Amino acid sequence: MTRRALGARHPARFVVLGFAGAVAVGTLLLMLPVATADGSAAAPLTALFTATSAVCVTGLVVVDTGGYWSTFGEVVIIGLIQVGGLGIMALASLLGLLVARRMGLKMRLAAQTETKATGLGDSRVVVLGVIRLSLAVEAVIAVLLALRFALHYDEPIGRAAYLGVFHAVSAYNNAGFALWPDSLTRFATDPWILVPISAAIIIGGLGFPVVIEVIRAARRRLRRERRRPHWSLHTKITLITYGTIALLGIVAITAIEWSNPRTLGPLGTPGSLLTGAFSAISPRTAGFNAVDIGEMHPATLLITDVMMFIGGGSAGTAGGIKVTTFALLAFVIITEARGEPTVHVMGRRLAASVQRQAVSVALLGVGAVFASAVALMLLTPYNLNDVLFETTSAFATVGLSTGITADLPGAAQLILIGLMFVGRLGPITFASALALRDRGRRYELPEERPIVG
Repeated sequence: MTRRALGARHPARFVVLGFAGAVAVGTLLLMLPVATADGSAAAPLTALFTATSAVCVTGLVVVDTGGYWSTFGEVVIIGLIQVGGLGIMALASLLGLLVARRMGLKMRLAAQTETKATGLGDSRVVVLGVIRLSLAVEAVIAVLLALRFALHYDEPIGRAAYLGVFHAVSAYNNAGFALWPDSLTRFATDPWILVPISAAIIIGGLGFPVVIEVIRAARRRLRRERRRPHWSLHTKITLITYGTIALLGIVAITAIEWSNPRTLGPLGTPGSLLTGAFSAISPRTAGFNAVDIGEMHPATLLITDVMMFIGGGSAGTAGGIKVTTFALLAFVIITEARGEPTVHVMGRRLAASVQRQAVSVALLGVGAVFASAVALMLLTPYNLNDVLFETTSAFATVGLSTGITADLPGAAQLILIGLMFVGRLGPITFASALALRDRGRRYELPEERPIVG
């Protein structure tokens, strides 16, 4: 089989190359003198780190976004966030539709891999739907934020609109880039800022397939149709798991930080409830912070680590191993504890291949975070809490930081760059992109059970 044929069989390679190309272009643009506020060319590592963080919708930074970069640089960053959030193949497919009115087979395969479309026939519908939904949500959130900035914070209309668009795009794409050095800490008690941003985080983080099903169900209710909406298993698992983890996170983080004088303590009851909820929603995986992460209790940091690692929904802008993967692992454990031969969930049987994929994604994620944390502990003087938080945030493309990112040596920053890239593409996508070919097995060996546990 030729190399060309092998490449066609692995469309995930095009996704990896597309993201790598976007990072390369972004790095070159950010290295231009016009991209910095003082007119000097940014260091290659600074440009590379920022471009990777933007394309991988992470939000980790080594320089102050609003102070270091010029307006041109900020526009490049928000452009990279939009490209990374919508997806390289989704945008390329849209361009093909606009220019040639059609999508080739190779482009359909790549778009299907990136957007998790269920079949080749619906790739075009999915791509257009993703872009329409994204732009609509970003527009609504941008208007709400711009009005708040203009009417309450006395920002000029142009500046308020710019701030609204920048942070709406950053929030919906779960990127976490902010134009203030303290992220959103100054808005800790302002629901007109935190609530719209939280809504954008949730909508983008649930994933396109889930949001579309919810919208369709809402339309049926408005039309008063008697036929009850049919929820797919994926949507059920995503909504239940996402909501449960979010609720547990809100309760845990708010309770632990309630009396912390350096976080929620001084905010009063309404402010503490609002900021506590935001501090549990943002790790799913947006990366904005309304309190100083470095001042949080170690228990809160560990809880946040877990929430970041799990992440949000599949086929969305969130990172992590995804809530569906986490739920599937729980179902496998429950089934094994019951001694049942197959995994049944909500009236459906899970395929063995899905179970293997969930285990693979989780273990590869754990391995990547663990190995990177060990490397950072060898390269830096920071303790395990800070290093584990940083590596988990990078892998899960969250962007929250205890404040050590900018002080890391170059080798450590390169490790975080690799983590962000792998975390955005997903361990399975990345591994399949590197595989030369699928290996079919034409025979099975005799079965034997080793001792487990």
